[in-house]
Amino acid sequence: MDIVSSLLFLLSLLPLCSSSILHLHKLRLTTPRLLDSTPNSDSHSPTTFFEVTRPIPLPETPSFSLLLLQHDFAYTYSKPPVTSHYTPPSFLNDPSNPPRIVLEWTATCKGRQFDRIFGVWFAGVEILRGCTAEPRPNGIVWSVRKDITKYSSLFYQNSTLAVFLANIADSTYTGIYHVNISVHFYFESSRLNKKLNLNLPAFDSPADLILPISRNLPLNDGLWFLIQNSTDIQSKKLIIPLNTYRAVIEVYISFHQDDEFWYTNPPNDYIYENNLTGTPGNGAFREVRVSLDGDLVGAIWPFTVIYTGGVNPLLWRPITGIGSFNLPSYNIEITPFLGKLLDGNPHKFGFGVTNALDVWFVDANLHLWLDPKSSKTKGSLISYKTSELKLGLNSKFKGLDGKFVINANRSISSYGWVESSYGKITTNFSQDLHYQNFIEFSNCGNAQLVRQTIQSTYTTYAKSSDSVVYTEEMQQTFPLYLYNAIADQIYDRYSLVSNLSLGFNQKQVIGDKLGLGFGFGSLTNLQNGQGEMKVKGNLVTSGLGSTQEVYKYEGTDGCYFRNVSSSNYTILFDISVDSCQKLFAIEEPLLQNVILEGDKFEE
Repeated sequence: MDIVSSLLFLLSLLPLCSSSILHLHKLRLTTPRLLDSTPNSDSHSPTTFFEVTRPIPLPETPSFSLLLLQHDFAYTYSKPPVTSHYTPPSFLNDPSNPPRIVLEWTATCKGRQFDRIFGVWFAGVEILRGCTAEPRPNGIVWSVRKDITKYSSLFYQNSTLAVFLANIADSTYTGIYHVNISVHFYFESSRLNKKLNLNLPAFDSPADLILPISRNLPLNDGLWFLIQNSTDIQSKKLIIPLNTYRAVIEVYISFHQDDEFWYTNPPNDYIYENNLTGTPGNGAFREVRVSLDGDLVGAIWPFTVIYTGGVNPLLWRPITGIGSFNLPSYNIEITPFLGKLLDGNPHKFGFGVTNALDVWFVDANLHLWLDPKSSKTKGSLISYKTSELKLGLNSKFKGLDGKFVINANRSISSYGWVESSYGKITTNFSQDLHYQNFIEFSNCGNAQLVRQTIQSTYTTYAKSSDSVVYTEEMQQTFPLYLYNAIADQIYDRYSLVSNLSLGFNQKQVIGDKLGLGFGFGSLTNLQNGQGEMKVKGNLVTSGLGSTQEVYKYEGTDGCYFRNVSSSNYTILFDISVDSCQKLFAIEEPLLQNVILEGDKFEE
């Protein structure tokens, strides 16, 4: 036998590619007790988990605090949300002088449990959506503090608080979530009073009325809509007050099950040609569409939140993924369309998700500003333009290995006027959206590389006949790098290596007629993680997870910087700065390293 024949014979003995590929939605993993023992730790003390974010700038002591709910979420799957009745306290007696309001969620858990999504609704209006932390035998605790001042109008009337957290508690998954929800009120001199006295429209103040665009109780689920495929449209009809002069839709979004890792999904022809089963497809692009009476008024290309059990659960202990404890919401200005809505008739607000698989949880809040000196406003849409979604796919694969590139672009703009006691104000709202995703499968589909960037610009510009009334521009960039590889697979045993970089970058500028509301803010938030683990079934038998995060905020309302690193429950270092003066005094090498790392990542 010659050398060539010998080589061909040896190659024929190598195993062929398996007909299954790595996909994160299949990796629902829990960690046993052996991974929860860390050196030099108090085994009886709960571990504090946290999401890195800027502390809310407030006085140390609130004026008043109220406990809204205390509940133990055990087996709550397919059961109604837990509710409690709210009666306005006596100190809330002047809606024209709303306090700062902070919602505080505190939870503890002990044992073994998956990550669970939860929602908090007040008068049907969603005010918080988050993911639970995954517990350990000695227990964990985490808290979320969220400024909910924009919902302040809800707190002046009797209402119902509803909380849905679908948990399963049995002999295997023993974790019960013990939850306290409180609100803290801070009374301060209000900029709003000055603006009302000057008879100016309060564009940058809390809305006068908020209507929920969500499902109604009773339910054995959350109040969110469930969007289960790409043709599924969920909607609700509402009638708005006739004296409305501004309207904004705030949308809450989370993605689960087959679409939890939508940004890693291959195109359908790859799945079909490789005869794969159980692998989510429809490609790696998703767009949440917001419609009014069937017409598109806005689009959201969402931030890729990674939940606490996602990719590699060891990465998120105790530093959790960006946005996982407090998911972001997204605003769509629909003031230019008010001329259509101010007719006293019900109008349909709808939501759909391009390329969606089962399941997306979507609902919204309609924020309305009302004219106190008029019983009826009027308006008209001057122009409306929306480009067709430009979605391109470059696909090249052979067997289970291949490369896929998706590029997408869209722009939407609307322009209209509303006449009220404040005069005739024209408002322009525009969106400019860009997306790129690169996926590469290698090693017979057992390794996957993902590089993705989402860029969004939202602009609102309102003016009267003689001056600018309000301007806002927000630029967001969401970069993602993700690498996962499976090795040493024997039956249900395998090793998983994961590396990721995740960024949430935002710049925002706000201005008004007299400069009373001028402000800007710049946020750079970058998270890096490295993980290795050995898995049997859905149990992690050994492993190591390390996470580093650099958070930097600068704005007219202050500065904040934090650089923190962890490895398997242990904080390696934690540096924070809470003032602009201190931030500018940081040693140049440290700050330079942070900037260079972020710039390199964005490339």
